[in-house]
Amino acid sequence: LSLLQVSCLCVPHDVCGVTRVRSSSYGERGSDLGLQVFLRMVQNKPKENVVMSPHGVASVLGVLLPGAHGDTQHQLLKGLKYKKTGPYKMLQKLHKALTTKSNADIVTIANALFPNEGFIMKENFLTASRENFMCESQTIDYSDPEKAAETINEWVKNRTKGQIPSLVKADMFDPAMTRLVAVNSIYFKGLWKSRFQAKNTKPRSFTAGDGKTYKVPMMSQLSVFNIGQASTPKGLKYTVIELPYHGNSMSMFIALPSEEAKPLSAILPHISTATVQSWTKLLVQRRMRLVMPKFTAEEEVDLEGPLTAMGIKDIFSPKKADFRHLSSEAVFVSKALQKAKIEVNEDGTKASAATTAILHARSSPPWMTVDRPFLFLIRHNPTGTILFAGQINKP
Repeated sequence: LSLLQVSCLCVPHDVCGVTRVRSSSYGERGSDLGLQVFLRMVQNKPKENVVMSPHGVASVLGVLLPGAHGDTQHQLLKGLKYKKTGPYKMLQKLHKALTTKSNADIVTIANALFPNEGFIMKENFLTASRENFMCESQTIDYSDPEKAAETINEWVKNRTKGQIPSLVKADMFDPAMTRLVAVNSIYFKGLWKSRFQAKNTKPRSFTAGDGKTYKVPMMSQLSVFNIGQASTPKGLKYTVIELPYHGNSMSMFIALPSEEAKPLSAILPHISTATVQSWTKLLVQRRMRLVMPKFTAEEEVDLEGPLTAMGIKDIFSPKKADFRHLSSEAVFVSKALQKAKIEVNEDGTKASAATTAILHARSSPPWMTVDRPFLFLIRHNPTGTILFAGQINKP
């Protein structure tokens, strides 16, 4: 699974609800903001495949946060549900938990700042980005947009193991105005704890979001899975299955309405990290035959619309953005973009994400067949962080 997010900081031209029974972790708080972006995306694309990284959205905003001041900082803190008294130690702890050696073969998270030649960033901001997000820094000359794009894309390609060969385009940069590009990349390659055998993969019917039925490659295996039935506040029942990855710290959760006639969109507004946490309490182990599709999905999202609608708007305003702790120069975010890609097959899930901020049953076991639109989430269970989220309408 690949994700790439870009935020551009530029010099302004005019100056040249769920009640929680426990405290949510910083991983969950950031993921909730990203899930809200995801839910806004799927509202606009109810019958299409959508994939993104909630954690990637939170990461790129988290990198910019130490540079923000006043209303700009307040909007970021409120959107991320972070405490003003410095969330940075918690973010540092979260980054270490996600990138621990035990996860090294599964997930790679990398962050980088690409300042323009001559653009001076304040030392405190650089220290915070280094300590909390292990941020690299590399100077670029944006007066040559083609070369700048090539340099950033090469970094992204390397960090996502080639899954996202390009993130930015030269025309995203204003040669005279672009000052900083911040990039967050996530590469995920999980092997199923219980793998599917390729010989059992066969064409089966899948009823897509448009109501038409297609033959798609469906994987199948007889194993023990965590499965259960949850309900939305309106009483709509839906089925949840957990597929753990090798190593046990990561899982894919799949959810779909229990009634075939109900659309996936009926359960989506109810999804949050608290919802996912509640699933872990109600799932029970059952020996069953699981049939689900192989699938690949890609997505590129402009984050400005969803973030602005959620109240994080001043960062995009040349007149209102206040990044005085980042630089003495007045700058704003001109572009916030995310690219994501996921590939699910018999062995597991290959995923990479990059986020850039350009500052510009013994006898006969039961069957569970995922043969209609479904939601998937890839979660780091110890912290509750949602690394990837998606809806699949047609594999």
